[in-house]
Amino acid sequence: MVTVDADALSHVLGAVDLRVGIGRRSSLTAGALLPIPADAITLVYIVAGAVRGHPPLGDGCRLDVDPDSQRLRLDNTEARHDLLVTGDAFLTLGRSPFALEAHDETILMIADIELADVASPLPALLPPFLTVTGFDAVEPAAAALALNMGVIDHTVTPARQGDPVICRLMATTVLLSVIRAWAANGCAPTGWPSLSSDPFLDRVVDAIHEEPGRDWTVERLAGIGAMSRSTFAERFRSAVGRSPADYVTEVRVDAAKRMLDAGRSVSDISRELGYASDEGFSRAFRRRTGQTPSSWRLTNRTPVPA
Repeated sequence: MVTVDADALSHVLGAVDLRVGIGRRSSLTAGALLPIPADAITLVYIVAGAVRGHPPLGDGCRLDVDPDSQRLRLDNTEARHDLLVTGDAFLTLGRSPFALEAHDETILMIADIELADVASPLPALLPPFLTVTGFDAVEPAAAALALNMGVIDHTVTPARQGDPVICRLMATTVLLSVIRAWAANGCAPTGWPSLSSDPFLDRVVDAIHEEPGRDWTVERLAGIGAMSRSTFAERFRSAVGRSPADYVTEVRVDAAKRMLDAGRSVSDISRELGYASDEGFSRAFRRRTGQTPSSWRLTNRTPVPA
């Protein structure tokens, strides 16, 4: 079983920020097909019944819980490999067309996920889809939360102020719990969450995270990776999925979010992260998040307990 470093897992979970997390319930009759959108992240929790995947889900790493001992184990058997039942969870990144077929009368909670940062590394860190069987036993609190997502029919019960924010927070909690269950219990590949299997590129990524405010030129990063400028740029884009400059900006914006949440001023943050002006920092932040730093702080402010 692969063991994931706790700090690394916490870093991945802490960097997940949703712009949209809309939950809805869907009832299916036996044999009914439910298409799952391509090019979109979709989270599914089986409230009741069972579903099969088209194409089959058998290739995904699965977790299971012994109902008698409640002990978690990797499921390496062929039995039930393509069947998700009550209490299971499923996440797809929408990389290919997909559909779920109801095995019998089935109720699903479905959350449409949109990341706040289009350059988020999360899609690069996860497989095309992952399943957690026995999610209700592995993550009972999150499963209970999933049961209450998408229940309200606004044609019967009027929407209330703050519903979009609350739905987003609920979807975030369930999503993080699914990823944690998958990563912390043996399904993640060796070395996860490294973005590459190249130790020289990993050295570069570590340096960026350690000093996001440094003047990171391609030449300087290539030097850390012991490569020529052209070789480094090509290998970095191939492994990480974006240019070194885009990745540096992404790390800075993630750091800025944590600083904003901690109450730091925009001026302090822009200076610490290496921007020549507050305006330059605000432009970079808005391009990534769709909001100015001040607007993001107001929208995402962590509630203070009374």
